[in-house]
Amino acid sequence: MRTKNVVVEPYNPKWKEEFERLKIYLESHMGDRIIGVEHVGSTSVEGLPAKPIIDLDIIIEGYDKFDEVKNVLEGMGYYHEGDLGIKGREAFEYEGKESYMTHHIYVCPKDSQALQNHLAFRNHLRENPDDRDRYGQVKVKAAFEYPKDIDGYMEAKSPVIAEIYEKLGLKVQ
Repeated sequence: MRTKNVVVEPYNPKWKEEFERLKIYLESHMGDRIIGVEHVGSTSVEGLPAKPIIDLDIIIEGYDKFDEVKNVLEGMGYYHEGDLGIKGREAFEYEGKESYMTHHIYVCPKDSQALQNHLAFRNHLRENPDDRDRYGQVKVKAAFEYPKDIDGYMEAKSPVIAEIYEKLGLKVQ
């Protein structure tokens, strides 16, 4: 589901509730095939403006578990899109699911750089209101400047992301 209109909204506590609903839904189908489900992305950071799309990382032990998890997701109506250029993060898309908030699902091995980046960035923004607020301002401005251009929006916010990654010693992928 490619973003056509870039809309960034003020933080909404409903996002946490929607993540919890999706987590329960996913875990009920996955059982012990996975380690867990993490809420990542901007909707996971209280006080941060965001596109109203829940990002979830399904954590697996390693790629030897991937096909099994992929099959379960496909049975649930998700389809695999590949890594979309980010090693260690397999993206899934869907159609339907109107009873759930718009979401992106990624399957990541527990030791992948992509997962480490998602969690470290999220945790940093949760713990550092100055960086959270600065990033939020950049996101709002970028959405205003690029309301119909997701690539322009992403490019406009990439310098502040890179700066925070550097501060955290993370590898940009």
